[in-house]
Amino acid sequence: MIEKLHKSLETYYSEMVELRRTLHQHPELSFEEVKTPELIADYLEALGIEVKRNVGGRGVVGYIRGGKSGKTVALRADFDALPIEEETGLSFASKVPGVMHACGHDGHTATLLVVAKVLMQHQQDLEGTIILIHQFAEELAPGGAIAMIEDGCLDGVDAIFGTHLWSTMPLGEIGFRRDAIMAAADRFEIEFHGRGGHGASPHETIDAIAVGTSVVQNLQHIVSRNVDPLKSAVLSVGSFHAGGAFNVIADRAKIVGTVRTFESEVQDMMIERMEQVTKGVCNAMGATYQFEYKKGYPAVINDPLETDRFVRVAIDLQGEELVKEMAPVMGGEDFAYYLQHVPGTFFFTGAGNVDQGIIYPHHHPKFDFDESAMLVAGKLLTSAAIDFLLNSTKENLHSQVDAN
Repeated sequence: MIEKLHKSLETYYSEMVELRRTLHQHPELSFEEVKTPELIADYLEALGIEVKRNVGGRGVVGYIRGGKSGKTVALRADFDALPIEEETGLSFASKVPGVMHACGHDGHTATLLVVAKVLMQHQQDLEGTIILIHQFAEELAPGGAIAMIEDGCLDGVDAIFGTHLWSTMPLGEIGFRRDAIMAAADRFEIEFHGRGGHGASPHETIDAIAVGTSVVQNLQHIVSRNVDPLKSAVLSVGSFHAGGAFNVIADRAKIVGTVRTFESEVQDMMIERMEQVTKGVCNAMGATYQFEYKKGYPAVINDPLETDRFVRVAIDLQGEELVKEMAPVMGGEDFAYYLQHVPGTFFFTGAGNVDQGIIYPHHHPKFDFDESAMLVAGKLLTSAAIDFLLNSTKENLHSQVDAN
C-alpha cells in the first residue's frame, strides 16, 4: 500500500509545486492568517474530507476516516510567514511587501495537502483514522499549537508526526533524534534605571549604559560557569538601547535577548542566576532594574519508540547512509506541545542544493528550498502514518506478551 501511495505522490508532484508557489506569493503573518486557512479548508473539502475550520482561532483540521477500524495518527504542517522583505528574485516571489515565507512553511502546507489527496484516494484501505493538522502562528509565541490542542485537535490521537524542510541540510538527507531535537526558546528584557546628567560630570550621575554593559558582560559567564558542561544552554543579548546625545549620560538602558535550553532544571537555574547577576551589579552601581523573563516554546522531545518507527521507514525510503542522527538544534518549535500530549517524532528533511544556489539559512531574505524535498517529506510522513496504523496494535500486543 505504501508503494502505491508513493507513486500517487509522484503523480501529483507538479500540483504540490503549484500549491507551494501560490502560497509563497501570498504569505500571511502569524495570527493574521485569513486567506491561507481558507485555501487549505477549501482544498480539503473539495477532496471530500471532513474539515473543521477556525480550530483554536485560525487552524484547520481534516479527518480521513479509513474504511477499516484502527488507531488514529496525526500529521501536522504550519502555514504562517515572517516579517521579512524577500530578496530571492524568484518568479513566484512574495507579492506582499515586507512579508515572506522564509522558513519553508509554504512547502510544509503544500506537502500535507497533496498527502491528504493521495490518502483520500485510498480511504477505504486505511485501517484507522488520519488527522491532518494545519497550524497557524508557529513563528510567534505563544504560537498556534496550544490553542489548537485546547480546541480538541488531538482528541483521540494516538501518535503524531511532523517535519521541517531544512535548507542547511543537503537534499535527500534526513535528520532525526530519539530525544531532544529542538530547544526551549525564551525571551528576556532587562531595563536599567540610573540617574542621567551632563557628560562632563559623570560623578553626579549613575550611568545606565555602564550598568547595562557590566550586566551583559557578567551574563556571559552564567553558561560557562554555572551550566554543567555535559548539558546545553545559550544566552544571547540581541539588543542594547540607551542614550540619544553625545554629551548626555543616559538615565535608562535596556537589553533584550534569548535563552535556549533543553532541560527545565537548566532553564530554571538560568532565570535565577540572571536575576542574581542583574541585582548584584545594580546594587553595586547604585541603579535599579526591571527584569522580565518570558518562557517560550518548550523543548521538542521526541518519543524514542515512534522515532525508531520513523527511522525504519526512512531507511526503507532513503537508504541508511542518508538517515542520520543529528545534533540538537537550538531553535524553537511549538510542535513541542503536541509531543507533551501524545507520542510522536519531529524530523528534518534536507532541502538544500548548492548547485541551485539554495544555500541560505532559514529567516534569511534569500531563503529558498529545493522543491523536490517536498516529495521526500510527503513520502516520509505517509510511510510513518501508515506504518503506525498497520503495526502499532501488533507491536502493543507483542510488548504485552513480552511483559508477561
